[in-house]
Amino acid sequence: MDQEHIPGDADGAGRRRFLAIATGAATAAGLGAVGGCADGDAEGPGKGPGKGPAPSGSAPGAAAGKAGPRGLDVKAENARPGNADWTVTKAGPARAIEGFADKVSVLPGESFGLHVSTTAPRFTVSAYRMGWYGGARARLVWRSEALPGVRQPEPTVDPGTRTVRTRWARTTTVETKDWPEGSYLLRLDAQGGEGQRFVPLTVRSASTSGRTVVVNAVATWQAYNRWGGYGSYDGPSGGYASRSLAVTFDRPYEYDDGAGLFLTYEAPLIALAERLGIPLAYATTTDVAREKRLLEGAAAVLSLGHDEYWSPEQRAHFTAARDAGTNIAILGANCCFRRIRLEPSDLGPDRTLVCYKSSYEQDPGFKRGHPATVDFRSAPGADPESSLLGVIYDGYPVDAPYVVTNPGHWLFEGTGVQAGDRFAHLVGVEYDKVNTGFPTPRPIEILAHSPVVCEGRPSHQDTAYYSAPSGAGVFATGTMRWVEALDATGDGSGGRNHGLDARSGALTTRVTENLLRVFAAGPAGRTHPARDNVKTVYAGSGS
Repeated sequence: MDQEHIPGDADGAGRRRFLAIATGAATAAGLGAVGGCADGDAEGPGKGPGKGPAPSGSAPGAAAGKAGPRGLDVKAENARPGNADWTVTKAGPARAIEGFADKVSVLPGESFGLHVSTTAPRFTVSAYRMGWYGGARARLVWRSEALPGVRQPEPTVDPGTRTVRTRWARTTTVETKDWPEGSYLLRLDAQGGEGQRFVPLTVRSASTSGRTVVVNAVATWQAYNRWGGYGSYDGPSGGYASRSLAVTFDRPYEYDDGAGLFLTYEAPLIALAERLGIPLAYATTTDVAREKRLLEGAAAVLSLGHDEYWSPEQRAHFTAARDAGTNIAILGANCCFRRIRLEPSDLGPDRTLVCYKSSYEQDPGFKRGHPATVDFRSAPGADPESSLLGVIYDGYPVDAPYVVTNPGHWLFEGTGVQAGDRFAHLVGVEYDKVNTGFPTPRPIEILAHSPVVCEGRPSHQDTAYYSAPSGAGVFATGTMRWVEALDATGDGSGGRNHGLDARSGALTTRVTENLLRVFAAGPAGRTHPARDNVKTVYAGSGS
């Protein structure tokens, strides 16, 4: 591949600016200033504490939505009244209130600890389950009584790995009795309106059999987290060399009022899937990595909008699921790109994410024989992500129209699209393509083939679908903006959602509905086999 790498020192600043662009904090007009169209992501050389009364409409023991032997009843859960006031409306000063959970996920009924720091004398915790709920997008499942607030100590930074460590005392213990499976945002409200922040949590499914599994990409959220001044891309200086070589879940999230990357890249898809009422299960990337049989018998597995950091175990378990007939949907781009290792933190297992990248030879784990925490496609142990995804990451930053190539495909049913139809801004900020110079499953079918120019280098974005020998179907959008586009409305002129308009919103919504319904029904490659068109599409584009 003809790829260029920007200097290593640009990786931190470039990726920090990338995140601002990708999450909508900057307009498309600012893209030209962001360095790094590269295949390496610009990589160079209740009562009592925590126990309060159940909120109105969610009495303990209510049957609707409760996980039973057959799993979550999505339709019954979303028929319950929602609470549209779940958002953060008064963030307050930077350190007014913030916190984290000592578990990334829990099974229904398990408890977890909350570690909260606040300048307020008292605060409350409200647990919102995210879904559809008639458009409210969340339901209040539990609220604490007022709890005493305390300002926790300042974090420290490990001199060797530049890992930010909080070592905060546990503030309260929360029981999850009668909490249905799903993705949750816990909202911390400082007394007197001094501030609000989110803490994400997944109530995971014990079994995924026969269900479509929503996988929260918590490893990627954490890699981009710069709370305390350091993340996996840079430190306070803004330089790549000052980045953390290991980051921990034992700290709040800096972005989106503590929600990490959830609101932009995952919440719109969850709302759509729950509105459809298909059988769903919930897990995180760390759960998939840890539990070898978690995906056993699943109908489909969903990787959401930004799912870049994977452990070898996670990848192996996704691959085994595909090879057993489980459908896989990649609803973003730059997926399964960085190879990581999960290690324990002071608070428990799998709470430290190790990724040395170009400094892998310094990694004590590598020296002990663990795989190098470099990009999957890079030596040593190169294993390009395309062998699983069908597409491969090709670069950033871009902002380009999405161009339909194969309008007769079943995924476009009901959209009314024609060949050559264009959807402004839908390709960005990162993109993937089919590149047979890398391992590529066949037959693979390209649905959209969109010209892009990435820092002067012409290329194409591809949306692709392939059918595996097991009968599984694998779909990849090839653009990071797909999930974000599900919420696009209006004419796009206001700049929200990167200028994406209602037309793009309608397209992505209908395609995703088609996808989810077919994938939920069983191995899609058997009922909807791919018809290979790579040679035809690329010959036609002159690539």
